[in-house]
Amino acid sequence: MKRHIINLTKEEREELVRLTTTGRCAARKVLRAQVLLKADPGLKDEEICEHLYVGIRTVERMRKRCALEGIEAALAARKRPPKAPTSDGETEARLVQLACSKPPDGRQRWTLRLLADKLVELKVVDSISHETVRQRLGKKRVEALAHSEILYPAGKERRVRCGDGRRARSLPAAV
Repeated sequence: MKRHIINLTKEEREELVRLTTTGRCAARKVLRAQVLLKADPGLKDEEICEHLYVGIRTVERMRKRCALEGIEAALAARKRPPKAPTSDGETEARLVQLACSKPPDGRQRWTLRLLADKLVELKVVDSISHETVRQRLGKKRVEALAHSEILYPAGKERRVRCGDGRRARSLPAAV
């Protein structure tokens, strides 16, 4: 059962048709416009789901948002709260220290996953992904080069490596 009825004016309908046919909008915005266009003549939510391959909750949320907040709010993406950073300066310093240290026994070099696991093992952080490790090391590398500081890894020409042995992208060789 529909709780929120959509009644579009002629101008609103023309604007939505323009959005869906010009190809100059983000795909999500086009999909939202298509949902509103289908909801206007009184199609049931289940029919809209079948036509546009979306979930029923998506259609219900679109109807509700359009009815309560207006058509512009229904087309726009919702603001999401920013995510708290997983690492601070102390964590990044410990990460760089680890990356420049001797790798564990049986390994020739540190991998991003090994670094992430070691940070958790040492209780520096509760959890951290290898991708965050890559981003933080890349950031530190760029900052060091910008300030004319040089990071010397332990050993001759030692580099941070991915799990499969390739060099981590965007991390240049040791200077």
